[in-house]
Amino acid sequence: MPELSTNAVAIIGFLSLFALMLLRVPVGMAMGLVGVTGFAYLNGSGPALKIVGHTSMRTVTDYTFGVIPMFLLMGAFVTNSGMSRELFRAANSFLGHRRGGLGIATIAACGGFAAISGSSVATAATFSTVAYPEMRRYGYPQSFATGVIAAGGTLGAMLPPSTVLAVYGILTEQDIGKLFIAGVLPGLLAASMYITTVLLIGLARPDFLPSGPRHSWKERLHALRDVWATLLLFVFAIGGLYGGLFTPTEAGGMGAGGAFLIGILRGRLDRKSVRRSLLQATRTAAAVFTVLIGALLFGYFLTITQTPQKVTEFLTGLGIGRYGVLALIMLMYLILGCLMDALAMVILTVPIIFPVIVHLGFDPIWFGIIIVMTVELGLIHPPVGMIVFVIKSVVQDVSFATIFKGVLPFIVTDLIRLLILIAFPIIALWLPSHM
Repeated sequence: MPELSTNAVAIIGFLSLFALMLLRVPVGMAMGLVGVTGFAYLNGSGPALKIVGHTSMRTVTDYTFGVIPMFLLMGAFVTNSGMSRELFRAANSFLGHRRGGLGIATIAACGGFAAISGSSVATAATFSTVAYPEMRRYGYPQSFATGVIAAGGTLGAMLPPSTVLAVYGILTEQDIGKLFIAGVLPGLLAASMYITTVLLIGLARPDFLPSGPRHSWKERLHALRDVWATLLLFVFAIGGLYGGLFTPTEAGGMGAGGAFLIGILRGRLDRKSVRRSLLQATRTAAAVFTVLIGALLFGYFLTITQTPQKVTEFLTGLGIGRYGVLALIMLMYLILGCLMDALAMVILTVPIIFPVIVHLGFDPIWFGIIIVMTVELGLIHPPVGMIVFVIKSVVQDVSFATIFKGVLPFIVTDLIRLLILIAFPIIALWLPSHM
């Protein structure tokens, strides 16, 4: 039997990977299996088995990778200590009396919660239980209520600390601290554009969105007093990172410790809640590390078949200019975002696409933000938006079609925001340039 060329092996590898994913094999396992098998075919089974042990050990013991479980633990403590309810109550007391005010309050509270949890899925799941019943109680339509929660949930992928940004930084060897800071202004832009979308819906359809009761200044100040813990935690962890006091891994550790102490001192974390938080963070971290190890093994296979170099040569040889190539890459991400989990999509594609971006002269930090924004869009985009599935699992009496209908205006907003960030990279790069 004649030996296959590296091109043929690479194509068979990718087809095998997608076949395994269609068969519901976990992404990390599928990437690892294809990577090791392909590497063994081209280089022999001995070296292939060596990289399995070496890669697995290096990943779980690398100090840099510690940023992921630390921020996941911080998010778990925050979720289980009830800070989300306090944020929503404070935002609602100031904004609830306006038309669509509960929607605006949800987005504001999602932004605040995302800034200390770092997880889009956790944000969406939490506010499905906190904000959805309130909006329905005041007569908000199901589609709008779930659409706002889905859109607000995506802020978890953009605002620091973001697991997706941390993984992108690890894969591309970029400064994770700079990536976190680069996400702040685009994240605030996202929140403000979502709020503008709610206001426009209220203006276009006055009967569609009700307004709630007006709260007194005494009630507002009382609600505002409860969010001190959230603000303190954010300033402590992210402020320390931006001020150069902590590395990203140290910021995660300090944030997790701070969230634990605040929860204990306020009586919000009992032994059962602490155990639940630890288990939750451990399970999520194990899933992330499995995908990471699989991606690194698949990366060896990509390197030996020279796939990134060949993709770079192909795309740059099309003669459509750097922004034409960028448009093709973004289109690919939008299609993949409809079919794949956000983290898996980043881990699978970045090793192949990143050399193209560097060759074309785009800023790696800026591109990280662009990728995360596209991933956000995939989280709420039909037919597979991960956040939509999370909301459906929490809110049983709403259909997928109803949630997607409510999400549509926010998808348009996301596309406009993507164009703004591509046209004005300074929005993402201004803060990192001042670190």
